[in-house]
Amino acid sequence: MVYLLLISIVLFILAYRWYGAFLERQFDIDPGRPTPAHVLRDGVDYVPARTPVLMGHHFSSIAGAGPIVGPIIAVSFFGWLPVVLWIVLGAIFIGGVHDYASLAMSIRHKAQSVAQITKDLLSPRAHKLFLIFIWFTLVYVLTVFVDLTAVTFMADGGVATSSAIYIALAILFGLFLYRLHLSLAAASIILVPFVFASVYIGQLIPMSHPAPIAHGDPKTTWTVILLGYCFIASVTPVWILLQPRDYLSSYLLFACILGGTAGILIGRPPLDTDPFLGFHTGLGYLFPALFITVACGACSGFHSVVASGTTAKQLSSERAARPVAYGSMLVESMLALIAVGAIVVAGGSMGGGSPPQLFAEGMGTFLQALGIPRSLGVPFGLLALSTFLLTTLDTATRLARYILEEFFNIWSYKTHLAATAATIAPPLWFALIRIEDSGGRVIPVWEAIWPVFGSTNQLLGALALMTAGVWLRRRGKRALFVFIPMFFMLSATLLALVQLVAAFGWSFIGGIAALLIILAVILGIESLKACARRRA
Repeated sequence: MVYLLLISIVLFILAYRWYGAFLERQFDIDPGRPTPAHVLRDGVDYVPARTPVLMGHHFSSIAGAGPIVGPIIAVSFFGWLPVVLWIVLGAIFIGGVHDYASLAMSIRHKAQSVAQITKDLLSPRAHKLFLIFIWFTLVYVLTVFVDLTAVTFMADGGVATSSAIYIALAILFGLFLYRLHLSLAAASIILVPFVFASVYIGQLIPMSHPAPIAHGDPKTTWTVILLGYCFIASVTPVWILLQPRDYLSSYLLFACILGGTAGILIGRPPLDTDPFLGFHTGLGYLFPALFITVACGACSGFHSVVASGTTAKQLSSERAARPVAYGSMLVESMLALIAVGAIVVAGGSMGGGSPPQLFAEGMGTFLQALGIPRSLGVPFGLLALSTFLLTTLDTATRLARYILEEFFNIWSYKTHLAATAATIAPPLWFALIRIEDSGGRVIPVWEAIWPVFGSTNQLLGALALMTAGVWLRRRGKRALFVFIPMFFMLSATLLALVQLVAAFGWSFIGGIAALLIILAVILGIESLKACARRRA
């Protein structure tokens, strides 16, 4: 495991240095060009952020449960070797390109969303279809991640306490920076230690489970509370919660990655599980199942929405695009590799446990090699995961609010409230019903939604790459480095959606999969027409 991790780190460093520089040239990055955060500054959404703060926000927003849940599931079915290869190569040549292209396009279009850019490049119809597609994706993200967060809180009440302390610290951090005008260094020195202390405090005073409001299950109550938090966070100015919370969470997340990496290097866990379990397993054929399941660890369409939604509105200089977009993707892939390590030390099988539990147990093992007791290492792993989830939850809610406002072309505080309410309604409905598999077993919401979530998310990534390729061609630039990843992701996701239709028929999941195929085909035709106009 040690040599595998070291080789991956070296490849990521080389990719950031050389391929990142190549991307800067292709997108004509100019540090002297004013960004939308300065030109359109409004104090609510358009707020220039220091590069470390913005990288913290962007990384915290994109690093949800995907790079943890996906790799753990994939390793248990296909073995660690194909998963590691896809994580490393996918992040360098597909996911990183996707994220960088999405941010670069957006800052050249007044920080507009990828969907709005399609209106200029393709057609108004493509714009509306893309908006619908993105909104569905964000609703899936909310539905899956809010359920996983509730599962995490149910597993350890101390993590719920630590999460509440962490949100309070984030609000205080925002006041320090933007109202008391403390320096970033001073505010960090004061509050960052309390973020780590919250792990210990949470275990001392664990929060009890709330009274159940449906099905006799407190998890449903947690889900409702979390959706209420998402509603408030979505309509709150970014400087109050979004920016400071994501910056503080980045310390937890980077500590998780550094601690996990150091624990693997020092503890030297053996790779004594099978590297490859076959081309066809219970998850399906390697292609496309692997490339749909791992998702955020190598490529994620959700990243394009974050990059062109909140990040582009806060980018202070174009020079920051490489560390914020490309760098964050590579760091997220390191997190995915640590998740691979967690399932490897568990014997390569989930064994009936949930991915969050396995990840936390793995972190406990890795941190124990550094002298940290498992009694603190396991809760730290759960808190880090809940931090991933919380930052993704409220960012996704805010982005979905943007999408609905853009779709109806109405912006006001009332529409903020209405669009946010419409976004959290579907996850709330899923939380209040009982979902059963074909055998009548009640299953978690995340498990029921994951198949269509992965396909939808990856298809969004392919469509974002398609838009980037057309955008480059319209500017007279080379686009093969974008179109090749786009064709790969498009073929994988469309095949996965066809398989979902065949497996689920005209059920909820099968119907959504069929609808997504139609949307993708229409957008593909629009893109071909746009490229033909360029050639003419």
